[in-house]
Amino acid sequence: MGRTGTLCNCFIASFRTPISICRRKKPFIPWRKLNLMAASMDPSDTKTYQQNVLVMRHGDRLDNFNPTWEKTADRPWDPPLIQNGLHRAFGTGREFRTRLPFPIHRVFVSPFLRCIQTASEVVAALCSVDDDPNAKSSNDVVAIDPSRVKVSIEYGLCEMLNKTAIRIDVAPKDGIFRFDVPQLEALLPSGTVDPTVEPVYKELPQWEETVRDARSRYERIIKALADKYPSQNLLLVTHGEGVGVSVSAFKGDTNVIEVDYCAYSELTRQVSLKNESSSAGNFEVLTESGQTGVTYIAE
Repeated sequence: MGRTGTLCNCFIASFRTPISICRRKKPFIPWRKLNLMAASMDPSDTKTYQQNVLVMRHGDRLDNFNPTWEKTADRPWDPPLIQNGLHRAFGTGREFRTRLPFPIHRVFVSPFLRCIQTASEVVAALCSVDDDPNAKSSNDVVAIDPSRVKVSIEYGLCEMLNKTAIRIDVAPKDGIFRFDVPQLEALLPSGTVDPTVEPVYKELPQWEETVRDARSRYERIIKALADKYPSQNLLLVTHGEGVGVSVSAFKGDTNVIEVDYCAYSELTRQVSLKNESSSAGNFEVLTESGQTGVTYIAE
């Protein structure tokens, strides 16, 4: 989403905290139990279960609240979160932990700093050993269990690389967006980064990708990551356009008009396992308009 809060003339961000979560319509079988079932069942048997994917926007970005910051910033196109954004992200992570009827197994995150910081706060909340209801951010977490969630950086979840999302006067002059991945991984909770994961997108898109191409990319990366880990529930931390696509691409005749900071959508689909291979149905969007910071209307 651009610095002004307007995205492609259709998303206008307000800053409400998500307050409710859609409940699933089918029972969930945890992936660890699923693996045990798969190991013991007859190879000819077919088992079905639900896979869940959450697609979340980053928290409140600094340049929307301090317009002078970018004048002296080394990377004016890559703002961090403000303190309220960190708190909002952590609070959303606590909502996931306490209210979702399923666990999150993997988190994939855009390399932009605001998304990395958002993912760090969410993962800290998910992995906290003691769920302190008074905790406001990861600074209040005494200890984490890094085995609960694994995190990976995924270029395919990055911001739209065009003038719609990033003003030309703050974009890199050579059109090359550089990220130090090891440095970014160091910002995530210790022990949660999975070094064995190969990203789906090995490189960033070229500068000045079209809006249509960016939307197609978001749809492809959601499907690709879900297909890569069909027995696990995923959280994808991305940008406003990515969250919008997660609704419009899988819920026909829908126009997304607003994506708040830390807003998210919930997708689910049925996956079948047979003979050590899987097949999946189409995603269903469980998020109702306005419930988790995403507002949409039927076209």
